[in-house]
Amino acid sequence: MSVDVKYRTRATSTGGRDGEARSEDGRFVARLSTPKELGGAGGDGTNPEQLFAAGYSACFIGALKVAGQQLKLKVPVETTVTATVGIGPRAAGGFGITADLEVSLPGVDRDDAEKLVAAAHQICPYSNATRGNVDVGLSIA
Repeated sequence: MSVDVKYRTRATSTGGRDGEARSEDGRFVARLSTPKELGGAGGDGTNPEQLFAAGYSACFIGALKVAGQQLKLKVPVETTVTATVGIGPRAAGGFGITADLEVSLPGVDRDDAEKLVAAAHQICPYSNATRGNVDVGLSIA
């Protein structure tokens, strides 16, 4: 697979799930904490699953906009995507994640919304990265 890279970024984490993550340019810094559900103390830090959900949902809106241009359909400014990310043990060993995206396209009729979501799922880099590896559910609010 070949990718014509247009942008590249770097982030470094220290301390694992109870540490810190920061981007190379310093614009992003996050304190991390392990959720109680995963055996951690909880705390007020974020976690990799929340970061993945935020990235996927934001990226999917970008893909919806590209799909809208391609399909000549308007994507409302009020569009939202809520990503729910789960983590747990896999039957084959190790851990895996799941992702469910709930897309709200206010004022867009159901048929057009379905076309936009299907096209965006083919365009979105997160969808392409997870395809075949992560169970991703798509729904329209």
